[in-house]
Amino acid sequence: MARKTLAVIAARGGSKGIPHKNLLDLCGKPLIAWTVEQARAARGVDVVAVSSDSDQILAAAEAAGAVGVRRPDDISGDLASSESAWLNALDAIDARMGRFERIVALQATSPIREPGDIENALATFDRDHLDSLLSVCEVEDYFNWRIGANGPEPINYDYRNRRMRQQIEKRYLENGSFYVLIPSLLREQNNRLGGKIGFHVMERHKMFQIDRPEDVKLCAAIMRSYGYA
Repeated sequence: MARKTLAVIAARGGSKGIPHKNLLDLCGKPLIAWTVEQARAARGVDVVAVSSDSDQILAAAEAAGAVGVRRPDDISGDLASSESAWLNALDAIDARMGRFERIVALQATSPIREPGDIENALATFDRDHLDSLLSVCEVEDYFNWRIGANGPEPINYDYRNRRMRQQIEKRYLENGSFYVLIPSLLREQNNRLGGKIGFHVMERHKMFQIDRPEDVKLCAAIMRSYGYA
């Protein structure tokens, strides 16, 4: 039997990198609307809620079909965690509609996704009896470096014995697009990940998110190229 599932999106009004970021026009829609519509279209999601301290964001989210949840000022600052907003929204929606058994927490600034990503992640979550799941992208063919104690050093290969790209160990990037979790992780551990963890692998073009002004054109171009917009 399908578990009652809440999709929740935290979308603050304040943004230092891009003013009013969650309302910017992306391919003809407010940015927040893309994530709301993707979540609403995903089978297995019963309710989509948006938590925000902004009247304008709440209005745009509700116009796209979400339930708006007013985010309290004490968890709306730059240092407030997404977990605090998700938990506040979960408690508010639970009080209105009864307890939810599963949460899909989505990032509004990662608009390059499809409803099928959410559906497949939920199927994996149930099939593997997971407590939490994160969306990732494969990055196995990169030659990764870091700054070590003695300067630059490779992480996943030996430059003195350079291997073929296909021989490099697979690695996965947490892309932040969405997470699936049981409510007790938020309530008891204040965390999005815990217990038995799994992941949903997304195509590499879905790793991009909107943090800087130039990201808007990049994401728009990708979405049009792949027919999402």
